[in-house]
Formats: sequence, structure tokens, C-alpha cells
Amino acid sequence: MHAQTSAVPVSTTPVLEERAATADATPTRMAERHRRWLAEVEPLIAPPERALFLALGRDYQRDAFVERFWRVRDPYPRTARNELKERWPLRVAEAKSRFGTLQDDRAVMLMVHGEPAQTQRIRCTGNYAPAEIWAYAGSDWVDVGAVMVFLIHRRGEPAVLWRPGQFSARDEGLLSRVQGCYQGGQLLALLGSLQNEADAYSSSLQRYLIKPRPTSTEWVDTFAAYTTDAPAEGAHLAGDLELLYPGRHQHRTVVQGAISIDRTRLEASDYAGYRSYELQLVGEVLHDGDLFETFRYRYGFPADGAPDRLAMGFQRYLRPGDFTLVLRLDDLVSGAVYREERPISVPAVDTILEQPRFHDPETERLFAEATAAIAAGETGLRIVPPHETLLTGPTRFATLVSGDEVRKVRFLLDDRVVMTKNRPPFHVEIDLGDFPDLHELRVEGLDAVGEIVADDEIWINGGGYRFLVDLREPRPGARYEQSLQVRVDVEVPDGRTLERLEIYLDEDRIATLFQPPFAHPVVLPRAGHVGYVRAVAYLADGYSTEDL
Repeated sequence: MHAQTSAVPVSTTPVLEERAATADATPTRMAERHRRWLAEVEPLIAPPERALFLALGRDYQRDAFVERFWRVRDPYPRTARNELKERWPLRVAEAKSRFGTLQDDRAVMLMVHGEPAQTQRIRCTGNYAPAEIWAYAGSDWVDVGAVMVFLIHRRGEPAVLWRPGQFSARDEGLLSRVQGCYQGGQLLALLGSLQNEADAYSSSLQRYLIKPRPTSTEWVDTFAAYTTDAPAEGAHLAGDLELLYPGRHQHRTVVQGAISIDRTRLEASDYAGYRSYELQLVGEVLHDGDLFETFRYRYGFPADGAPDRLAMGFQRYLRPGDFTLVLRLDDLVSGAVYREERPISVPAVDTILEQPRFHDPETERLFAEATAAIAAGETGLRIVPPHETLLTGPTRFATLVSGDEVRKVRFLLDDRVVMTKNRPPFHVEIDLGDFPDLHELRVEGLDAVGEIVADDEIWINGGGYRFLVDLREPRPGARYEQSLQVRVDVEVPDGRTLERLEIYLDEDRIATLFQPPFAHPVVLPRAGHVGYVRAVAYLADGYSTEDL
């Protein structure tokens, strides 16, 4: 018997055993629902994702992680449903019901790949089956078939997946007993056949063992960058936070905030003789204990001529209500950290604009003229994108107008005026020709004196591949004396990820934004300086585009 079984070397290392090294790292302070979730998604979660989840210190951060985890695994992101998220609890419940534990390799295969096309149990007695054979023709994640053999060493123990390789004395004893069971000889013959084709078999089997990849692999680094937890050790950075609510933007209240820091508490970097202060702000907005939104900014200030106090401004649009604002500001040179957690009550503001009155003069200067852009932002003009991918012939285009400044709308196709509408509805029908050629459609909203007060543009038949940065503010021809509000629209190609948007005043990078709204107040140099604003957007792969 020994000679016969030794011709079939096996490895019965459980699929889940490879993850045992990290299983004991689950912190005891984690909520039970999070501990249970982590165990249930073990067949899906990648090591960097698991490490980040364990490193999070607050329940609302873990809740946000769970939401993002499923979002990047949505097989059909354009639909309202997330099919994988919906079916996963059902498969988990089925696996627990059938196998009693998720530590069984059959449970892993069932949860990830669903029911096999065929199964066969090798029985030795009425209630003991030491082996099962599963055959897959493919799954949602794998397009090749594979035969799998699961061995159960003792009644009640989890099954382990057989793989070509070395085997233990315990494995040898099991196979010796199987030979005398019903269809035991067929099982040994199958193992011998698979062993003879070990390379090809291992290759197809490995396709089923690899954890399915999410649609985005860089999301972990992005999520980790938004933590507001301050390190236990390290220097504390003193600062003052002011919050004002100067008006509304559409149906939300504008929240303007500024953190002012004594620049003598900061360290300046020195690169090729250019000295600057570099800071990063990370913010979280909580509502009813849940993470409502996160935001991140980076600031750069030339060290020469800097004021005594540096003001880091930020702006958010929030619905009226009670929130908790959590802020962490890092001096990227010294490592010192400013952190504040403050409950805020966002009021319902009826007026579009009120001039802010900050206590700090530099902060007030920061928002002086920039706040005026809030009122300008109430006037909006947007083209309603058509549903069809390729457009030809007479095609109707509709627009949405907000505010009361727009008196007429001018439509331009490829920089040629095709029609001007003097009254709403501001819709138009344009003949695009017989073939789905690439076109640029631009609309301009004109006020009572014919000045452009709003505009928008889209590419027709572009296929979702355009990467565009459009500076909406400052506007050409407008004059700004002390400050301005930079406002940028970014269009990202389908399936790509925006990594960051950098804002420059002349050639000095003054801020980096990582998520919408892409709006930022900028203090202008004194003494009649004439300059320019530049916005540069970067995709995750480093590709960039800009507007000036």
C-alpha cells in the first residue's frame, strides 16, 4: 500500500493557512461587526487592504473603508446595484451552513467562485466521506476549468485542498484508507493523473486560488492618506482655527475655514536655494457618527517675504445641520502636527453672499475677493450630455441654467456659432452629419449687456477618453486686487483615476487638491503684481494635462 500511495505526492496545505500569520493581528478593541466582516471577506481582501483596515483606529473610518472596499469591486459600476456586495452575504451564509466554518477550503471556493459544475463525494462509511471532487467549468473571475480534490482527514475537521507537491505521513495514511473505500481507486487514479500533469494542473488551479483583483489598486494609498489620527509621539503645532458661513452655493452652505500658524513655529525646506514652507491638511466631516466626506490639501509658501502668520484656507459645501469637523495639519518639513476636532452647526443661509470678517487680517485678506466668486458660482450653465455614445444626424442638446444673470445662450460647434437662443428653454437641435465624427460643442451664457457670465463644453463622439482641465475662475478680462477664488473643472477618462490637481500662481505651487470641489482661495502678491494662474491635473499613472 505504501508503494502505491507514494506515487501520488500531495500537499494538503489549507488555502486559509497561508493567511494565518495575520489572523492573530486583529485588535481586540475592534467592534464585533468589523471583526466578523474581516473574517468573511478574507478570500477577497488583499494584504495591503487588510493591513490598512487593522491600522484604522476609529469605527467610522472602518465603516468608510468597508464602503470603499465594495465600491472598487463592483463588477458593473455603471449600474445602481453592486452585484458582488449583494451576493457575498448569501454565499457566506451558505458556506457556514454547509461546512460549519469559513476555515474550510471548500467554503473559500464556494464564496469566491460559486457552485461547481459537478461534485462527487468519496464515501468510506455512511457518515464519513474522506474526500470530495469538485469540477469547475469557469466562474465570474476565471475563464478556464479546473478539477479540485478536497481531503478531510478526520470527521468534523475542515477540508483542505490537494495540490501537487510533498505530502505528510498523515496524508499518506488517509490515502491508504481511501483505497478500500467505494470509488477510492478512482480517486487515487485521478490524483495520479493530475500529478503527472502537475505543471499544467497547478497553473489552472492557481487561477482559482489567486484573490480577485479590485478595479482600482491604488485606492488603499489614497484612503490611507486621509487619516486624521495624530501620532502619539511627535511635536505639537499650535494654531488657530476660524470658521465662517458667508453664503450659499446652490442648495448648500459655504463653509470657509482657515488655520493660521505662526511661521516661526515652522521649518522651511531648502531645494537648490529655494526656501519654502510645505504643509498638508487632511479633514474629515462626520454626520451622525458616520464619515460624511474627506478632503485633503497641500500648501506651499515661499519663505522669503512670508507674513508673520501663514493662513491655510479651505472651503467646503455642506447641507445645513450638525457635523463634527476633524482637521490635521502637518508641517511636512519638521513633522509637527496640528489637530483639532470641533462640532459645528452649519446654518441655512438665505443670502448668496456676505463679506467674511475673520479676526486675523491675513486670513480676511485671503478670502476678501475670493468670496465674491461664491456669488458668481450661483450663475451656472451646463450641457446635459446625451445618453447615446455615438451621435449622427439631427441631435437635440439641452442645457441647465442656474442663477438669474443669463439672458441668452450661444451655441458653438467646433468654434462656429450655430445658434443663439434669446429665451428659455435654452435647447437646440444640431445636425452632426452622416458619420460619428469628433466635435466640440460649447455653450456661452450672456447677460443683459452681452458679457459671458457662464459657459460649458463637451466633446461629442469622444468615447470617454478625454482628459481635460478647465479653469473656470479666474475669468479672462476680470481684475483681482488682493485675492481670488481658483475654480477648476476636471474631466477624467473612463476607467482612470485622478491622483491630484496642483494650482500654481506664476511658477509657485501654492496648493494641491485631491478631490472635488476643486476650489481654493489664493492671496495675490501686493504692489500691483501682474501674474497668471495655472492648474495641472495628474492621473494615477503620472499622465498630466493643464490649463493656464
